[in-house]
Amino acid sequence: MPSSPRALRIGVCGPVGTGKSSLIALLCRQLAGDLQLAVVTNDIYTDEDARFLRSAGVLDPERISAVETGACPHTAIRDDITANLLAAEDLEERFAPLDVVLIESGGDNLTATFSPALVDTQIFLIDVAGGGDVARKGGPGIERADLLVVNKTDLAPYVGVDAPRMVADARDARRGRPVIALSRTDDASVAAVTRWVRDQLASHRAGDLVSVDPGPMAPHSHAADHLDDQRHDHAHGHTHEHADA
Repeated sequence: MPSSPRALRIGVCGPVGTGKSSLIALLCRQLAGDLQLAVVTNDIYTDEDARFLRSAGVLDPERISAVETGACPHTAIRDDITANLLAAEDLEERFAPLDVVLIESGGDNLTATFSPALVDTQIFLIDVAGGGDVARKGGPGIERADLLVVNKTDLAPYVGVDAPRMVADARDARRGRPVIALSRTDDASVAAVTRWVRDQLASHRAGDLVSVDPGPMAPHSHAADHLDDQRHDHAHGHTHEHADA
C-alpha cells in the first residue's frame, strides 16, 4: 500500500461555543497513547484556545501552535490559508513523524468551512444548546462536511431540545453522510468519534482519502455574524466554550 508523505490534517470547525476546543482535547486524550499528534488553533487576536489546550495537559505544549488570524476566522481557513499551512508544516517538521494534525478554526457562523488545500478531512460541530432547529437550517458544513458532530447531547433536557429529533434532522440534511451525537459522558459516542478519526487516518495512509470541498461560504456579512454571536451567547447563557464538551 502507498504511504502518505505527511500527517493527516483534520479540520474542526463550527460556530462559537459548540465545543471545538473540548472535542480536540477529548481526541488528544483518547489517541495520544498510540498516535503522534499536534494541534493548530485559530483565534482573532489571542492564543486563548491554545492556552486552554496546553493547560489541559493533553499534549506536550510545544505540539500546540496558535495562529492569530487578525480578521474574521474563516479568512485563515479558507480565503488565505498561508498561516495555517505554515503552522502545520512547522509542526510536522519539528515533531516528525506525526500521524495527525488537528486544525481548529476560530468560532464562526454556520457557513464557514475549511479549504481542501488546508485539510484532508473536516468535522463540523453544532450543539444542542444552540437550538434544536440548527440542523434543519443546513449550510455547507452541516450538509457536506466529512463528519457532523451534534455535541453536548447530555444537555438537551436542560435546554428544552429533543436531541433524537435534532440528530434525525441532521441525518436527513446530510443524506447518508456520517453524523455522531456526542456527549463526553457517553463512552459509546466518544468511541465512535475516535474510531472515525482512526478510519480517516487509515484511508489517508493507504492513499484512498480524497479531500472534498463542502462548498464555499455564503456571501459574508459582519452584521449577520454579530447577530449570530448575540443569539448564541443568549442560548448559552453567556457560558464559555471551554466549559463544555
